Amino acid sequence: ASSEALTQVLIPVAALVGIGFALLQWLLFSRVKVSSHDSSKGYKVKLIEADEEEEGIDNIEVSIKCAEIQHAISLGATFFLFTEYKYLGIFMGVFGVIIFLFLGSVKGFSTKSEPCIYNQGNTCKPALANAVFSTIAFLLGALTSVLSGFLGMKIATYANARTTLEARKGVGKAFIIAFRSGAVMGFLLAANGLLVLYVSIYLFKLYYGDDWEGLYESITSYGLGGSSMALFGRVGGGIYTKVADVGADLVGHISGMGSDLFGSYAESSCAALFVASISSFGINHDFTAMSYPLIISSMGIVLCLITTLFATDMFEIKNVREIEPSLKRQLLISTILMTAGIAIVSFFAWPSEFTLFDFGALKEVKN
Repeated sequence: ASSEALTQVLIPVAALVGIGFALLQWLLFSRVKVSSHDSSKGYKVKLIEADEEEEGIDNIEVSIKCAEIQHAISLGATFFLFTEYKYLGIFMGVFGVIIFLFLGSVKGFSTKSEPCIYNQGNTCKPALANAVFSTIAFLLGALTSVLSGFLGMKIATYANARTTLEARKGVGKAFIIAFRSGAVMGFLLAANGLLVLYVSIYLFKLYYGDDWEGLYESITSYGLGGSSMALFGRVGGGIYTKVADVGADLVGHISGMGSDLFGSYAESSCAALFVASISSFGINHDFTAMSYPLIISSMGIVLCLITTLFATDMFEIKNVREIEPSLKRQLLISTILMTAGIAIVSFFAWPSEFTLFDFGALKEVKN
């Protein structure tokens, strides 16, 4: 009971910490501010440093030009995204109906509970309920994926001019701005995905109760929704892409990347959760063991937060040659921390012995 309570607190807190850290990184790199005003000569944009003023006519002209380019790219990319989202909305609605019809018709839209497939001693909720909750999970995954892509795009266009201007002062300052802007997207993506997934499980559980099999079968649609939106984000194109070339290219690389990463993250988490639900974890109602994938993600957010500080605060980049070692250091530190963290979490989250289903066969596993 105590471990379950700790799990229920740890996961949402870690997600909120990730969101908070992302906002902190955004505040730090937004010190290079963009201000605009209207004048009799038309629209002008000025980039002003928060801590010092730019000197020289050339610098002012460069700043204004960077801001104009950033504004144009941001406008084009945003317009492209919203046009794409119109069609995505139609797809989400149609595919949601298809999911409901296919899953509901398996048992003739039955409202009668039946014995579970993997745990015959337990009663599972009716097919109609699974169809409804699977459709809801699909829509939640799709919306979260769209949000991940949109946030990634806004952050990228917000940071590109700032990175360019900081590069005039040295590669170190430009690296920090670029790294922090990437960290904002990364932490928001992971934290939002984890929080929405956990809240969905918690709310679905209010209906499913001890029917872990039905609960996590419905939750798998969350990953399907995420990967479906990632497909459109990655390969969206046609003549519109050629017209809005710069904006669309940025959409494919940044927005598509955000949705794609979220899709992979959601799919792997949902698959692991379902496997856990049909093992002895689900039979024994061990919520902490079943939440193992979410605990790993929670721990990953905290450890990556620590790792990020090594790149932005503990080591200063002075020239281009130091960038690659800095990134390799990130990989090394995160690998060491995550390896140790996974070992510790596995020891405490899993029982000493448990059973896994392997295509009909039972496998006894010892921790």
